[in-house]
Amino acid sequence: MKKTSAKQAAATETVAGSTATGTTPAGRAPAGGTAEATPAGGSAGEAAANKKSGTGTAPAKKAPAKKADAEKAAGTAPAGRTPAGKTAAKKAPVRRTSAKKTEAGTGAGAAPAGRTSAGKAAAKKAPATGKAASTKPSTAKAASARTSTAKAPAAKALVRRPAAPAKKAVVAPKKATAAIGGLAPAKTVAPKPPRQESRTALVRRARRINRELAEVYPYAHPELDFENPFQLLVATVLSAQTTDLRVNQTTPALFASYPTPEDLAAADPEKVEEILRPCGFFRAKTRSVIGLSKALAEEYGGEVPGRLEDLVKLPGVGRKTAFVVLGNAYGRPGITVDTHFQRLVRRWKWTEATDPDKIEAAVGALFPKSDWTDLSHHVIWHGRRICHARRPACGACPIAPLCPAYGEGETDPEKARKLLKYEKAGLPGQRLNPPRSYLDAGGIPAPPLRAE
Repeated sequence: MKKTSAKQAAATETVAGSTATGTTPAGRAPAGGTAEATPAGGSAGEAAANKKSGTGTAPAKKAPAKKADAEKAAGTAPAGRTPAGKTAAKKAPVRRTSAKKTEAGTGAGAAPAGRTSAGKAAAKKAPATGKAASTKPSTAKAASARTSTAKAPAAKALVRRPAAPAKKAVVAPKKATAAIGGLAPAKTVAPKPPRQESRTALVRRARRINRELAEVYPYAHPELDFENPFQLLVATVLSAQTTDLRVNQTTPALFASYPTPEDLAAADPEKVEEILRPCGFFRAKTRSVIGLSKALAEEYGGEVPGRLEDLVKLPGVGRKTAFVVLGNAYGRPGITVDTHFQRLVRRWKWTEATDPDKIEAAVGALFPKSDWTDLSHHVIWHGRRICHARRPACGACPIAPLCPAYGEGETDPEKARKLLKYEKAGLPGQRLNPPRSYLDAGGIPAPPLRAE
């Protein structure tokens, strides 16, 4: 192979030299011939040997290519040869040589050589067609290269960035809506309400929630035991930072010892503290109940005033306490914004406010004034029984289709049912002496405070 390559190189140099001087290599046909080129200075026997071995065909291919390059550089063509004739002359030897070379390679058992020579012949056709022909493919290649380069990053991005899994639609359980009078269970519940919910849509959704809660809790009532406005006022003050059940278990002993504001105003603080100890913060609460009792005895003749502006002047009495008394002792509408109420109205997207006064104003604007007291009971009862702070029982919630926060808690109906509290779970309620309507609905009275 080395000897053959040396001969090929010598032949190529000879042809290139003859092209530059305008002469034709010996043994080559002039225009359009079938020439199997014989290198200058070589013998006919050498050419025949090269033909048989398949090694002498490379100079025949390379000579036209190099000649074309030399002609391009000089800007001239050989006399008597037209571009068309040049193309024909170059195409014929390439085809014949590649065919012969393939036969020689096959005969020698060298398949790769045949494939290589065929590839070379095909590759050298392009320069033989002239300058214009060679320019177009290169332009096309450049365009395709630019296209592939532009597409490459996008393809890589698709590979490296897997598509995010589609969000599962949150489906409201059938049992969650079964308790609402004949309401068909919703198929899909949006995890969040529309950002652009109109004022009208918000009012309609809020009022529908209240109506459906009224069907679920028709027996809703204040969960503090009381027999008159004074007892309700004291019990509400004591309910801060503790449960209504604990207050109901504590107040019987307090009211038995001090039944009127005058009696409590004259009480020994230490004795009152001992009674109120189970409620927590008993010292501060003792000061409050004794102070408001003195104010009632001195300023209002021992009667609880029925006006908001008078109630909020009493020690330990704020707007929440005042509305509880006005709504449940005097029948005057008011919104009780306790911790349960604040949590639920924000979950339902009725308001984003956190200040109790702003919450009261925002929610009050969604409902007629006559609904305020019952609305407070419905929301507070729902917060205590189903929509808990930490683990809401979403799977057992009767208003799941209307709740933007559906899915924050347990959605499995069986697991959610275990989270229910009070009468919804078959357990005692918060009142020792609940109203008859509550008992008729299946409510269970709370047990009295046990002596430790």
